[in-house]
Amino acid sequence: EVAASFGTLDVLVNSAAVMARTPIGTVTPAAWDAMMALNLRAPFFAAQAAAPHMAGGGCIVNIADLAAFEAWPAYVPHAISKAGVVHMTRTLARALAPAVRVNAVAPGAVLLPDDWDEASAERLRRTTPLGRLGDPRDVVEAVLYLVRADYVTGDTVVVDGGRHVRT
Repeated sequence: EVAASFGTLDVLVNSAAVMARTPIGTVTPAAWDAMMALNLRAPFFAAQAAAPHMAGGGCIVNIADLAAFEAWPAYVPHAISKAGVVHMTRTLARALAPAVRVNAVAPGAVLLPDDWDEASAERLRRTTPLGRLGDPRDVVEAVLYLVRADYVTGDTVVVDGGRHVRT
């Protein structure tokens, strides 16, 4: 066990996830279960296991997704699992306070799927208020902010170039 070797745990970032195209009519029970297991179940149990080792004031940052706040018909289980991550973040923030802060980052268009063509990427750029796709560093900066922000808990920082405010 890591905590036994190194003492207290300061930060846990739950970032493992899968984002598979699964529109209604194509979702199987196995695909649903696999996505929920990785995107929602795993971060919950990682947080539960980490929290007792964060007695010195640790911080958990969950990686959600813009899909948690929008209806994406081509990614139904993914969107539902990420909405669950947002609610889990709020619930764990309340349950683990004041010893552990729990927040989330919800990236938008940062890393596009491999099968996207340049025309699709350009359309996404044009429809993003800041006029560009995100970079992984944008997400890292948001995570670092939440790690340092000792008066923030239960919140989700959306890092999407303004996509969530477009009309």
